Amino acid sequence: MSIKTRFLLSYVAVIIIAITLLIAAGFLFSFAITGDVKAIEHFYKKSYVQKPLTTVEESAFLDLKVLAKNSPQQLLDIEQLQKIGDSSIGIVVRKDHQLIYTSHSNHEQMLLNSLPGFEATNINTRDTIMMENSFYTYVKFDFYFPDDTEGSIFVLKQVSSHAEVIRELLPILLGILFLFFMMIIGLLNYLVSRSIIKPISTLKEGAKRIKSGDLNFAINVHSNDEIGQLNRSFEEMRIKLKDSVQLQLQYEENRKELLSNISHDLKTPITSIIGYVEGIKDGVANTEEKMDKYLTTIYTKAKDLDLLIDELFLFSKLDLKKLPFNVETIDLHQYIRDYVEEASFDLVSREIHVQYTSFNKPLYVMADRDKLRRVLANLLSNSEKYMDKQEKQITISLLEKSDEVVIQVMDNGIGIDPNALPLIFDRFYRAEPSRNSQTGGSGLGLAIAKQIVLEMDGDIWVTSELSKGTSIFFSLKKAEEKVRNSEKNITN
Repeated sequence: MSIKTRFLLSYVAVIIIAITLLIAAGFLFSFAITGDVKAIEHFYKKSYVQKPLTTVEESAFLDLKVLAKNSPQQLLDIEQLQKIGDSSIGIVVRKDHQLIYTSHSNHEQMLLNSLPGFEATNINTRDTIMMENSFYTYVKFDFYFPDDTEGSIFVLKQVSSHAEVIRELLPILLGILFLFFMMIIGLLNYLVSRSIIKPISTLKEGAKRIKSGDLNFAINVHSNDEIGQLNRSFEEMRIKLKDSVQLQLQYEENRKELLSNISHDLKTPITSIIGYVEGIKDGVANTEEKMDKYLTTIYTKAKDLDLLIDELFLFSKLDLKKLPFNVETIDLHQYIRDYVEEASFDLVSREIHVQYTSFNKPLYVMADRDKLRRVLANLLSNSEKYMDKQEKQITISLLEKSDEVVIQVMDNGIGIDPNALPLIFDRFYRAEPSRNSQTGGSGLGLAIAKQIVLEMDGDIWVTSELSKGTSIFFSLKKAEEKVRNSEKNITN
């Protein structure tokens, strides 16, 4: 059963219940006033029409009724009638179509024409008549005079015309009110159902579009109720799903680019090796000097190929988070000083001067020794590739902060184009577009460095200025226990 059908059934049920309760309330109200269980049934029967006469008027009518039953002849005595009621009480005595007495002397003809006829059974004793656009309620009693002529007594009272009109039109007015009630309930039902069904229909349409693969739409939310919260959650889900799909597409694009780059970087040294081997087989290397040159080249290309495969393997393990880290507390100052002394032997032979500046005090951080060594090696290797000055200089320095230590590796190379700065940590990215491994490397060194630093809960970033040099920074968290002990020893 649809929600719309449920709302329609609830609307019908509300009307039925309202009518039932209204009837029950009317019955109880009538029963409480009249004490008659059948009061509602006879509401519009003349015998049950109760007109608002005053106590004096009712008393006068009872006196006239007693005379009519016991001494009807006395009703012909005008003085007697005047004693029963004053001029304010509308008393009429009729005998055989003639008015014997009336306190409305100026309306005699109209009274004759308007008053009801004789009724021996006295069933319809109370009703309303209209004279000169005015309404009069009356109570009457019909009897016989001693000479067997028909006689009637009336006590009249002028009433509001509006009240009588309302009484006469009460069924129509009740019908109009009931119709108005149904319209109001129907309008409220429509507004409430619309506020629920419309957002649900929007959700349904959105779900269909998502099912068909269309995520380029938006669900506008205009309320904060439960339906609005549902729509807002659906919209957030759509946005996240769209981002996920876009990310998946980006991953697919990266995968294709990765395969292309790997194919290129592997094919180049393999092609070179195959070419030199074929040269040897064909007898091109017909001298010892050429043979030595061919074999040296093959060996170099094989080493480059082996290094590239190692870097690919390392990067894939880092990317899949399958490379274990042995994070421990190390004195970063001592660690880098030892590393620089060791690396200097290699770099000096290539005319690169490495300088280390520090505070000459212990700086304890949490890091993996082997992985940290790989980061420093990759950063130095990257700096070396882009050296263009005659005096090549690399400076490593430490900057202490409240909860971390920042390591800066600065060179005086050619610098990096500002447009390339956000990309240098991407895998296989090379600032040199030809992807020449002699000048640009594999394109994995900085990507590996970034992955390692992030795994050690640090961060890495770069600043550069063209023709002046590049500075790469990475941070490591301090070892809190060692820091406190060091500060305590200094204080003592």
